[in-house]
Order: sequence, then structure tokens, then C-alpha cells
Amino acid sequence: MTKYDSHETARMLAIHGSELASFYRRAGAFILDLAFAAGLFALITSLIEPLLLKQGWIHSDQDIVFALNKNWYSIAWIVLYFGLATFIGNGKTPGKWILGIRIVSLTHEKISLWHSLERALGYGYSLLEFFFGFIQFFIYPNRRTLHDRVAETIVIREIRKKEKI
Repeated sequence: MTKYDSHETARMLAIHGSELASFYRRAGAFILDLAFAAGLFALITSLIEPLLLKQGWIHSDQDIVFALNKNWYSIAWIVLYFGLATFIGNGKTPGKWILGIRIVSLTHEKISLWHSLERALGYGYSLLEFFFGFIQFFIYPNRRTLHDRVAETIVIREIRKKEKI
């Protein structure tokens, strides 16, 4: 006989009472991360552009630009940036680290690569319908946006040692 396993319950109890991140901290971290992603994109493309020209993959009259509304590779870059930064930082992208917040999985102790990429793709869902996915922060319990619900995450405030005093 197969029985239901409520393994998420232990995780829910472990994070119960965590202080949720404010909208302003989350928005600030998102803007910082967009700036970091754009800067990193510019650095990497300036380094590989000569190779792309030499291989004939781009022409000298083509520009490689970071524009989320103009090309597919900028969108792919953003998903990779947010997905990998979240996974490598265990819920902290550079912007979130600066502002003292962290993404936490509701089902696992460490956020997985799949959850990280799923959440990064969820940003696109949150942008649809005039940013309504982000506005859901104010509507849903535990301040969960659309991308939080897609990836089963919450964003908490981390108390740094200096703040505990």
C-alpha cells in the first residue's frame, strides 16, 4: 500500500516565522541584478565578438546588443543569469546579497538548479499582463509573486550579525 508522504511539512516548519522581504528590497535587488546582468553581458560579448566575427557567425555590420525586447539571446541571457546566480548563491543573486534578502525553497533546504531556472523563467510570466505577476506580491499570502508560486519559493530577509544587536 502506498501512503502519502508529507515531507514538505518539515521544511515549512523550518522556515516558519522567517521575516519576509519587503517589496522595495525585492524591487531594488531585481534592478541591481538587471544592471549586473547587462554589464556582464557587455563584458562577455566584447571578449567573444572577435571570435564570432572570425568564425563568420556574425558580420562586421551587426551589433550584439542587450535588449530584452529586440532579440532572443538577451532573454536567454537573463534566464541564465538569474537561474545560475540563484543556484550558485543558494538563493542569493548579487542584488539580493547586497540588499540582505534570499530566495528560499518551500520544499527543499537548498534551492535546486531546476527551481532556480523555473523561477527565472517565471519572471517572464510576472511581466505579462502589465506586471500583474509582480503586483501579486500585495495580494497573495506570504508576499508571493507569480514567479514565487511557480517555483514554490518565498523571499526572506536575512538578519546580518550587526543587525542582531
